Amino acid sequence: MLGAEVLRAALRAPLPRTLAAWCRCSSGVKSAPPPAPGALSPVWMSSPVRTLQLCSALCAGHNKWSKVKHIKGPKDEARGKMIMKLGLMIKIAVKEGGSNPDLNINLAHILEQCRNKNMPKASIEAVLKSAEKAKPVSQHTFEARGPGGCVLLIEVLTDSIARSHHDIKRLLNKNGGTLSDRLRHSFTKKGVVGAPGKTISTERALELAIEAGAEDVQETEDEEEQPLLKFMCDTTELNKVRASLEELGVQVVSSGTEFVPGNLLSLDPDQLDAASTLVDALNDCPDVVRVWDNIQAAS
Repeated sequence: MLGAEVLRAALRAPLPRTLAAWCRCSSGVKSAPPPAPGALSPVWMSSPVRTLQLCSALCAGHNKWSKVKHIKGPKDEARGKMIMKLGLMIKIAVKEGGSNPDLNINLAHILEQCRNKNMPKASIEAVLKSAEKAKPVSQHTFEARGPGGCVLLIEVLTDSIARSHHDIKRLLNKNGGTLSDRLRHSFTKKGVVGAPGKTISTERALELAIEAGAEDVQETEDEEEQPLLKFMCDTTELNKVRASLEELGVQVVSSGTEFVPGNLLSLDPDQLDAASTLVDALNDCPDVVRVWDNIQAAS
């Protein structure tokens, strides 16, 4: 009981001026000032305790939130968009060839991409079920010109062409683009097999392309800015080229069809920024599956 009364008295006692001055924020750890002669040492000074610093330099919880918002947030948002687009691609494949990947090669390739991108199995199964029961949808490709005269092919999957047309036209007008006709001839539909390029030299990639029967190989980057090799071939040779690459020991991360531009267009920095903004806006449209362009990548 006496100990409790002493503790309460010590807590009610005003803080000495010298001690108050010492407690102000400092960059280092200091020892407590000695008590005045004959004074009773407070309990918190006579018992071993952990030092608590309240310097402003340590109160930086907002920095952690800043990292979450500016780094983790955009990455999570990009991943969410990627999963949504993969879901649309699954629906297109199911619409064209059914929901059995053993009988639908295109669907099998897309499901493999989903697994490589760590799309949850439950999400894949949910998309497959919804694709089987979904109301009729149609696939359509809009042709457009963007900033600097670049050509865009905008692939959509929609239950209302009129709505999609309106949304695409609005986004183009807002971001320096316009719908146009007869631009598809600027692209050729090709089979593309993707493989990591980090450990394969350019010379070896060309040798592999020749051995596998590919027409060409391109060096590019994936969504995470990692080196990626694209082995190009005729769409009818896609499975053959893929199998040949795997026999040669190449790790295949994706395979499918893409629209490949015949001629690439270089844009100045301002045009490139404007085109990037337009493509991002189009990709954010719920009906848009993919956007193909003929823009020369910045060196």
